[in-house]
Amino acid sequence: MSSSDSPSASSSPAGSAPASSLAARLDGLLFFPVTPYGPDGRVDEAVFRTHVRQGVEAGAGAVFACCGTGEFHALAPGEFRQCVGAAVEEAAGRVPVVAGVGYGPALAAEFARLAEDAGADGLLAMPPYLITPGQEGLLAHYRALAAGTDLDIVVYQRDNAVFAPGTVAELARIPNVIGFKDGLGDLDLMQRIVSAVRTAHPGTGFRYFNGLPTAELTVPAYRGIGVDLYSSAAFCFAPEVALAFHRALGAGDDATVTRLLDGFFRPLVELRNQRPGYAVSLVKAGVRLRGLAAGEVRPPLTEPTAAHVKELSALMERGLALAGDAAGANGRAGDA
Repeated sequence: MSSSDSPSASSSPAGSAPASSLAARLDGLLFFPVTPYGPDGRVDEAVFRTHVRQGVEAGAGAVFACCGTGEFHALAPGEFRQCVGAAVEEAAGRVPVVAGVGYGPALAAEFARLAEDAGADGLLAMPPYLITPGQEGLLAHYRALAAGTDLDIVVYQRDNAVFAPGTVAELARIPNVIGFKDGLGDLDLMQRIVSAVRTAHPGTGFRYFNGLPTAELTVPAYRGIGVDLYSSAAFCFAPEVALAFHRALGAGDDATVTRLLDGFFRPLVELRNQRPGYAVSLVKAGVRLRGLAAGEVRPPLTEPTAAHVKELSALMERGLALAGDAAGANGRAGDA
């Protein structure tokens, strides 16, 4: 199928997302599952399926498979195809499935083809490998990726892929580039990006995502510049807490938002910052603490120390208690 025949690459003007497009379907909490490995070091598909199914049933708005939390960097192409296909089957059309792609143009295109073959609804385009490119090079890279797939694409800003506002406005002209995820945390730059795209494409349906690790900590700030969607690493192991926070945000329940920020998310960030790579390995440890045999991370990531796992366990108990208190308060308010 050519890109011109694709629903995601329609001739609609920039920002007028068809109802069937990924842009129109993305809502709620974005779930980035871990990739479980068995004792033999191979991908444990059965555990992965359980993990995805539990997340969808808990209330995830979308599944982003084989991305940063899912250790995309450590997966062989066959493992990637296996996991994306399993995620698509477990989601069963209830929520969209987005697959991570990365590396240079040739491998990014190969992973995009694998994701499309597996039935994914879209791609999260992570930074190109190693090189720190200029704006022209970044634009050429993502244009090539978009031209080679019928899938909708969200471009991920982080590490060596940092975009000028004008570059993002150019990306937004590409019919199947439907969103921009920020993992950099420069609010001044993000405000200018949002403004540049809004100016170049009035009435845009272009989507923005807060993609910082433990994004809940910065959600209030991002919402101030119009970025409402965010990925939740905590959802992997404490969906009750992540959903309580998300509901409180939507309801304008500032008291609950503050309690969860102060009692759970800020301490979680401080624990995560103890060692490099904890944004992934600590999440995986949390999944194991909730009873799912997700295995360890692959090198070069390393496992959390026993003391940090114990601290995480206590923090999870506190977060679950706070989420329970919030649910009880909401129930009492509803009965009043």
